[in-house]
Amino acid sequence: MRPILLLLLAYIIGATPTSYWVGRAFYGVDLRTKGSGNLGATNTFRILGWKAALPVAVFDVFKGWFPVWFFPQRDQSALWEWTLAYAAAAIIGHVFSFWVRFKGGKGIATSAGAFLGLSPWGVLTALVVWIGVTFSTRMVAAGSLAAALALPVALFFVPHEGGTTLIAFTFGLAVFVVWAHRTNIRRMMKGEENRFGKKKEPS
Repeated sequence: MRPILLLLLAYIIGATPTSYWVGRAFYGVDLRTKGSGNLGATNTFRILGWKAALPVAVFDVFKGWFPVWFFPQRDQSALWEWTLAYAAAAIIGHVFSFWVRFKGGKGIATSAGAFLGLSPWGVLTALVVWIGVTFSTRMVAAGSLAAALALPVALFFVPHEGGTTLIAFTFGLAVFVVWAHRTNIRRMMKGEENRFGKKKEPS
């Protein structure tokens, strides 16, 4: 199969608005109008709880992992860089889903899925950073940003294929994640970012 067609398919898979469909089908809720308005597992958890967020998170990871793992076995190119292109297409699809007027999530779970195929050890390192920062700050966005920035650094020390090309791609991904979290960064600077486990003040 031609790589360009697989690239389009990777975008379509990534664009599957998991949380939107779960919210609509089982809870009658449009998550674009609730909480942060993001179509990701974090906002799903915040609004609908863990029973809704868990399958969303699992499938969002799968959306990144499947094109990276399966498509290189089916394309007609010997260029390894197509694998990175499939990863990028899936992540972009998640953030800009054509199903829901090019809205989506922040791409963290889908990026993690893609890197499960590209560098499992890198993902493990980023996961440790995510857990540490998220639970020390009680801010998922802070953990996600820290993990994204830690991943390209981790690739200098853990085994992976792709060499400097993968490292450069990962630095680009980190910049993209920072851009996707720009509103969270502004809220963090103002001390207004959502913290899990914090009780809301009575109105």
